[in-house]
Amino acid sequence: MGRAAGRGDALDMKKTRAAAALAAACAALLSLSAPLTASAAPDAPAAPPLVWSACAGSGLDPRQQCATVQVPLDYADPDGPRIDIAVSRIPSEKPAARRGALLLIPGGPGGSSLGDPSGKGQKLPQEVRDAYDLIGFAPRGLAPSTSVTCGLGPGDLTPLRLRPWPAPDGSVDGNLADARRMADACVRDGGELIKHLSTANEARDIDRVRAALGERRFSAWGVSYGTYVGAVYAELFPHRTDRVVLDSNDDPDPARVSRAWLAAHERGVEDTFPDFAAWAAAPGNPDRVARRAADVRPLFLRLAARLDREPIPWPGAHLGELNGNVLRHTMLESLYEPGRYPVLARLIRAARTGTVPPAPAAPPAAVVQNVTAVGAGTLCNDVAWPTSAAAYEKGVAESRAKYPLTAGMPRNAMLCAAWPYPPREPAVRITGRGPSNILLVQNARDVATPLAGALKLREALGRRAVMVTNDATGHDAYLANGTACGDRLVSRFLATGERPGRDVRCG
Repeated sequence: MGRAAGRGDALDMKKTRAAAALAAACAALLSLSAPLTASAAPDAPAAPPLVWSACAGSGLDPRQQCATVQVPLDYADPDGPRIDIAVSRIPSEKPAARRGALLLIPGGPGGSSLGDPSGKGQKLPQEVRDAYDLIGFAPRGLAPSTSVTCGLGPGDLTPLRLRPWPAPDGSVDGNLADARRMADACVRDGGELIKHLSTANEARDIDRVRAALGERRFSAWGVSYGTYVGAVYAELFPHRTDRVVLDSNDDPDPARVSRAWLAAHERGVEDTFPDFAAWAAAPGNPDRVARRAADVRPLFLRLAARLDREPIPWPGAHLGELNGNVLRHTMLESLYEPGRYPVLARLIRAARTGTVPPAPAAPPAAVVQNVTAVGAGTLCNDVAWPTSAAAYEKGVAESRAKYPLTAGMPRNAMLCAAWPYPPREPAVRITGRGPSNILLVQNARDVATPLAGALKLREALGRRAVMVTNDATGHDAYLANGTACGDRLVSRFLATGERPGRDVRCG
């Protein structure tokens, strides 16, 4: 193996959580046949008992412990080289009520749930924490699991390179040049491991974790990209699933996968921007940018166009200036949840007067390197991306005309446009085959995983699933940006197995 596949050092858990948030943003950029078919996906073999010890990092619940599970680097060569998967656990708080283990599946790709038993897991109702051991993990490639890197230069670690925007005139030439340089770096430094990053392999790793924990079945709570991981696991190992919650759901289209997720930002921004506009025009709002909600959209479009022509210097920021694409990127990031709206409003107010706020802090470079490599490897290995400039130019032109707020970014060329490794197997096709034990929860207005894509996953799962749709705005629904009604239905399902008899809308 190359040096990037060596055992990663344990990173501070706070850095890991910061990187997970960045990965979620970057990723939104984002029937087996050979060599390993879905029907032939083997159950995990018997594993030796895990050796639990204190987790590295700060700010963790003292009850949380960590262990390591070894899995095949290549599942087509199960007796070949092994890699490590880091796992965490907080045991059930009431052993007499324990049902099993609840796996917290992170978003991304490139996100980690290793700290989640101490974090979001503690937001779960008491009856859920009594019923389950809470299990987190760092997916393959992500430290402190065996880690991978692309060795990118500092300039390529900025958000606008990882989820690139077309030039102001719609040109993609610069994006394709960046893609070639970044893909070359991943090939140079990524070693064997980067070739074996995929959603299907993450699902197979999860089943090895299940076996190592001694669990006959897994319950799961997957969020964002984790909904696709959870759906793939439920397709490959349906008899190993117990109660599955998929929260903020990705379109499972097997022909496009992550390309469809990136494209979905067009719809997600259109669904969500009116909510921001109403907030940004509300009387009494100290960050108000317009007197009427109807004025916010044209104001934003005019300001972005002006900044395309006349950028404002911004020392310490991503590109050293506030240009139109920096404003658009800030808009996209700020629409993830209403609590971020002031960031965008304050940037709009400052830019209109020719000033800038303090530059945002960047996550540690080593963490971004690792997260970027995992995200790139997974997105690019899951499905083949177009390689011709003409394909991207056509998509960008259509997108810019129909969805001016996102200026063509959702159909733009990213690193995968120059990825040299073809997919090792077709993307998993999600079907309705298997037990009816899945509950989807989804906000009606979600910039990253819009309702339109969630409905496609609901359709693919058929009788296996029921869906709760919240009349709410924001990414991450359950116990975050959803509704009390939706939270109550999900909690009841996890605690008791009681699920709505049909799809429900929560106001």
